[in-house]
Formats: sequence, structure tokens, C-alpha cells
Amino acid sequence: MILNVAIIGCAKIAHLHAKAVLQIPELNFKAVWSRSPESAQKFVDEYRVKAYSSIPEMIKAENIQMAVICTAHPYHADPAVQAMEAGAHVLIEKPLASTLLDCDRIIEAARRTGRIAGVVSQKRWFQPIQRMKKAIDEGKIGRPMLGTIQMMGWRDRSYFESDAWRGSWKQEGGGVLVNQAPHQLDLLQWLMGDIDEVFGYWSNINHPYIEVEDTAVALIRFKNGGLGNILVSNSQKPGIYGKVHIHGSNGATVGTQPEGGSMFLPGKSTIAGPPQLDLWTVPGEEHLLEEWNKTDSEEFHSVDSMTWYFKQQLEDFTDAILNDRQPMVTAEDGRKTVELFTAIYRSQRDGKPIKFPLQPEYDREDMDGRI
Repeated sequence: MILNVAIIGCAKIAHLHAKAVLQIPELNFKAVWSRSPESAQKFVDEYRVKAYSSIPEMIKAENIQMAVICTAHPYHADPAVQAMEAGAHVLIEKPLASTLLDCDRIIEAARRTGRIAGVVSQKRWFQPIQRMKKAIDEGKIGRPMLGTIQMMGWRDRSYFESDAWRGSWKQEGGGVLVNQAPHQLDLLQWLMGDIDEVFGYWSNINHPYIEVEDTAVALIRFKNGGLGNILVSNSQKPGIYGKVHIHGSNGATVGTQPEGGSMFLPGKSTIAGPPQLDLWTVPGEEHLLEEWNKTDSEEFHSVDSMTWYFKQQLEDFTDAILNDRQPMVTAEDGRKTVELFTAIYRSQRDGKPIKFPLQPEYDREDMDGRI
């Protein structure tokens, strides 16, 4: 069976999804929707698809079964709900939304319509991350008891000026926590498990021309009794690295550096280098780290790294639709990421640890402590 696909939102990241869709035989790229006619026309010219000004009309007219949502994240909910109500399954760029209220609107619509909703977290398909997950699931480190993520990156003024919505609370929804860190926040919870409580702070260190945070730190207690630490920042020029390390109850550690050097910018730069394991102390497997890194590097350089991991997630989502199952990364998984960065904002506002689960706040207008 061939699934007809539409892309909703024609920003920079949408081109990577379009190129990935074209590599999958089961997908037929048919149409786009954008608030900007100029952006939509670029897709019409490059990919020979149709542009629409109405999402429901597009879904019905082109018999769209899968919609990939690539609008700015504060504007994910309305297009996703419209697409599901019109009959399409939706894969939504990270983060799922910028607020818990919007997350819950998306999840409710999926349940009500019987559609599948997933969120993009293509770094779960990085080979070193897959090795870590397998080792943890097989009990090779005992119980995962200490998880740390570091993302030491950089964003300059030209980045924030590249789109009108960047750098403002109401239009972007947040800074490094909302835009750059969701991948790491997702990986930490995927590898460590559900969270019990969070205490965190955020700050703007060296970007006075934006409203939002460029740096955040947090301490976590997981429901399994484990602990965690988060340090994410856009304030290290020109960008240093990103790391995910999981330490187990038997003393063994598995860890990877998914990013090194300058951070990837859609439409402006490529991925600096292959993700690599940088810690592996599983008894009897320590000697395999160099061999695995060589193999993973060869695989990374044998494919188009800009689209390869999107393609793998799209293939998983396609299979989920065709076989009526949940995808690897569900909308509920996406909500967990939003829940985590919301807890950090609320923790600074309230000056105390935030217990999970979190519910939307209906009686305040401070965007969960951001403004």
C-alpha cells in the first residue's frame, strides 16, 4: 500500500523531511500547506506538489494518510488537530508543542479520531544510542541509576534574526530548552525511565537581544530511584559537544557524544561529524568501543546523514500506520519532553522541586513561569 503524504509548514526543516519522504517507496509526496505562499511555492517548484491554503481541504482532496507537521512549535497543535480530524495520521516535528495544554489537545484529538500521532526524535536511531538502549534493556549496567546530559552549543544573532518568531516567549515558547534540547531531554527519559521530580534554573548568559533562556540546569529524581543532571546551553562559541551518559547500579557506564563542534542548523550547515560512543565500561566489552566507533563512523559516512535518520523514523511511522500499531516515538513520549522543560520553568518560578505528573495551568498567564 502507498500512503499519500503532505507536509504542513514549509520552513527549513521541512525540506529534510521532503527529501526523506522521497526515498521511501511506500510514500507518495502529494501536497503542502504553509502560512507563507512564497514558502509553499518553493516546494511546488522543487518537488512538483500542490499547495493548499486549507489543511482539511488538502487532506480530503489529495486523500492524505500522513501529514508531517513542520510549523514553528508554538503552532503545532491547530494544524495537527485539523489534519487528524480530516483523516490523516500526523508526525510532528519536535517538540510536540511548547505548552502542556497544546500537547493534551493533540493527544486528545488522536484518541478521539483514532489517528496515530508521533513526534520527531530521529536521534533515537543513532547507532551509538541504539547500542546504549540495547545494553540497558539487557541489564548490562544493572539498573540505570545516574543519567547526565550536556549540550554545550552556540547560536549567534543571525540565527535569531533568521525568522521573526525566534527568541521571543510568545512566538517561540522558550529558548534552548524548547528548541535545541528536546532531543537530549527525550533520550534521557527513554534511557532512564519516568521522572518523579525536578529542580531547575534557567538564565540568559550572553544573548541580551532575545527574551528567552540560552542556558538551563536541572537535577532529577527518577521513579526508579535514580538521579539525573541536565546542563544545556547555547552560550559556548562556536559549540563544543553534546553528551548523554548513563551510569548503572553495577558500576558500568554507557555513553555517547551525539554531537561534536558547531551545532547543526537546518538550511545553513550540515552535521559536524558522526555520533560516537565516548564511554563504555560494560564488563568484558570495554575493548569493543573503538571497533564500534569505526563501524558506526563508516555507516554514517556511507549515507546522507542529513536525511538518513529522518528516513528511519519516517519508515517506522509508515509501518505503524500500515500495521495499526504505535510508532517508536509517540505523542505521549513527546509530552514527557514538554513536561520536563515545563517543570524547569515552574521550578525557577516557584523556587522548589516540581513533582510529576504535571497538568496544564489554566489559572495563570505566565506561560508556566516563563514570563
